Amino acid sequence: MISTKGRYALRVMIDLAQQNPDAFIPLDEIATRQGISKKYLEIILKSLVQNKLLKGLRGKGGGYQLTRHPADYTVGEILELTEGTLAVVACLQKGADTCQRKECCNTLPMWKHFDQMVHNFFYNITLESLANPPETDAGQGGAYRE
Repeated sequence: MISTKGRYALRVMIDLAQQNPDAFIPLDEIATRQGISKKYLEIILKSLVQNKLLKGLRGKGGGYQLTRHPADYTVGEILELTEGTLAVVACLQKGADTCQRKECCNTLPMWKHFDQMVHNFFYNITLESLANPPETDAGQGGAYRE
């Protein structure tokens, strides 16, 4: 399950992708637009800045901006940063101890396949595609299609 931290981080990144790329956007403006408390948003933004997904500038005219073009970010990258892992089972997490049942586990191939599907899904959606979804015939935007 994706936590509120992961979901809010995506919302913030999309919000910033929709702003002037040369401007630093104040925390207050982001918080108001996204309906996220400033205190919680500060925690999320700090993590995004520490991991160089965003730049922060203090003082008058300060705020936050993306460090790269929106097309150069993936949803997977943002979620793994905020969630820690997207692995569907504990044995597939990075750094996990080798399972004693690995050689005889009939479900491991299934979990590996599902894990790869999740990874591919999130890593094939860019921030740009979420910030600027294409219009469909029905008038509804969408970042991906099956």
